[in-house]
Amino acid sequence: MVGRLHPLWAVAIAILCLTAGLLGGYLLRGSQDGSPIGPPSPNSGSPVLSITAAGTLGTTFPVVAGRVVNESPGAQAPTAAQTYEGSLAALDQISEAHGLYDVAAAADYHLIPELLSPRYATWEALFASTPEVLAYDPSVPALAGINSTNWAGKLLALPAGEYVGFANASSDPNGYNEIFVLELEGILVEGSSGAVYGHFFSGPPGGFAQADPGTVRIEPETEVATLLSEHVVVAYITYRSYALEHHLDFVNFDPRVNLGGFNSSLLTIYAEASTTIENASGASVVVHGAPVAFAITVPTNAPNATLGELFVETLLSPAGAALLSQMGFDPIVPAYGWGSAALPATLQPEVVPAPSSLGLPG
Repeated sequence: MVGRLHPLWAVAIAILCLTAGLLGGYLLRGSQDGSPIGPPSPNSGSPVLSITAAGTLGTTFPVVAGRVVNESPGAQAPTAAQTYEGSLAALDQISEAHGLYDVAAAADYHLIPELLSPRYATWEALFASTPEVLAYDPSVPALAGINSTNWAGKLLALPAGEYVGFANASSDPNGYNEIFVLELEGILVEGSSGAVYGHFFSGPPGGFAQADPGTVRIEPETEVATLLSEHVVVAYITYRSYALEHHLDFVNFDPRVNLGGFNSSLLTIYAEASTTIENASGASVVVHGAPVAFAITVPTNAPNATLGELFVETLLSPAGAALLSQMGFDPIVPAYGWGSAALPATLQPEVVPAPSSLGLPG
C-alpha cells in the first residue's frame, strides 16, 4: 500500500518520555544501544524457542509455544524468551536492536515486509484478523445506553476529567488504527473525517496528530482492562479479541469503520483514513487505513529456525485455528502469504498468495 511506514525509527527514549501526553502516541522508540538482544541461553544447552510479537498475542502464543515444546523433546519456551508489546516495538527488537528470535509477529501485515525485509525476513503468513471495538466502563453515567450507533456522540459529550485512551502509534499499530476509526466514523456519520477525530486530536486529518490533553490519555493497549477498572480512562478503542479475552463491555463499530473487512469496497473505504508519523530521519510519512490482520514470520537470523517453523505450522493447523477462535480472533484459513517463493516447504500447504488488493510488495 502506498505510503505505509518507513522502516527506520529514532532512538530517543529520554526525550520522548517528556512528550508522551502531547503527541497523540507518536513517540519514536528504539533500542538504547546497538547490542544484540534475545532469549537467555538455556542451562541445559537445549534449544529455546524465542518470540517477539504484538502484545495482543501475549495470551495465545504461549499456548502455541507449549504445544511446540511438547512435540520437541528437550526444547524450551520460557517466558523470559517471549516478548509481547506493540508491533512496531516488537519488530524493532530485530531491525533496530538486532535481536535473535525464532518467531516474529505483528498486528499490521505491512510491517514485516517493510521493517524486516530483505535482511531479516523473506516471507510472512497472515493468520488472523479481528475488528476494532470500543471497550468502555459501564459504571460511567455519561456512557449509559451507549451502542453501535451513538458511541461517537457519547464520547464527544464526556464531562471534564473523563478520558479516552489511545495507544502509542510509534510502537503499536492500534495507535494509528484508533485514529482511522475516528476518521472513518466522522466520514460515515457527518461526511467529514474531522468530525469525531477533531475532538481528540489537533492537526488536520491525515496530518500529524497531536492529542488533546483534556480528553486523551496515551496508554498501552495491553493494559486496557486495568485502565478501565481503575478509571484511568473510561473508554478505549481496542481489538475485539482483547475485549472478549478480558470480558470487557464493548460496542461494535459499523463494518465501514471497524477495519475488520477484506472485500474490495471496504478496502477502498478504509484507505480514505490516514495520519502522519515522523520517521527516524525526521521526514513525515503518511500511513493509510487497512484491515487489521496479524502476520508471522521466522526471521532469517533465527537461532532455532526449525522450532520457529514448527511454531508457525502449529499456529496454521486446524488446532491453531480453533485456539485463535477461542481467543476471539477470526482465523484466516488458508493463511495469506507474502514471499511465497521463500516460504518453508512445511508451511506451503497451509498458505495461499495474499490478494493483490491487500497492497503487499510484489
